[in-house]
Amino acid sequence: MLLKAFTFVLIPALIIQGYQVKKNTPRLLEPEGERCGVIGQGKSLSILILGDSAAAGVGVQSQEHALLGCVLSELKNQFEISYHLQAKTGDTTLQVIQNAKQLIPQHFDVVISSVGVNDVTKLTSPQKWIKQQTQLYCEIEQRFSPNLVLVSGVPPMNMFPALPNPLAWLFGQYTKKMNQALIQFVEKKSNYELIKYDLKKFQALNLEMAEDGFHPSKEIYQIWAKEVASLIKYNLNKAS
Repeated sequence: MLLKAFTFVLIPALIIQGYQVKKNTPRLLEPEGERCGVIGQGKSLSILILGDSAAAGVGVQSQEHALLGCVLSELKNQFEISYHLQAKTGDTTLQVIQNAKQLIPQHFDVVISSVGVNDVTKLTSPQKWIKQQTQLYCEIEQRFSPNLVLVSGVPPMNMFPALPNPLAWLFGQYTKKMNQALIQFVEKKSNYELIKYDLKKFQALNLEMAEDGFHPSKEIYQIWAKEVASLIKYNLNKAS
């Protein structure tokens, strides 16, 4: 209720600051490179990445340095990986669901998701958002029957360099509530793992975001991918 009230009170400032951010923030393109294929050697492993611009790799020039490429680099010496990336800049949870439905039903050993930032910018309530998340993961389970689902948390947008206050503060309140609901959702799923976007840790390591102050940098993608790869290997070893 308080979040809804704060949103209403701040609407004039949000409109002005939102326009300024859109006008002044560089528009980065999605990186070039293969989004599906087979790579590596070893035990067979299939991976699907679903989501928004961060899943697509915005912030770097090539998929080699994006989340997909970094995950493949971490795993290709141990696995023969069939991979597919289905992600698009600007997509909300509902749009990711629709994109998932465009894919042929098939099994993936691992599904990695990244979605939420665009739901925040559209001021989707955390209560409505978690219902949409439930729909998304229901679709994922039915269509792809994954052994493991790695859920990326919503970044703390109050710490995004591109966003001024009070816009950043309000977006931070949305992400906090969304992540709280997401944690509770993931805890109920035995084959799900949550990956937190720990911007404080990145800053402590002197890592900066991409030039637009809104997307991950090459170094952040590498750390994200290392955590993804570590969880994949851990869960595969646990299952064997």
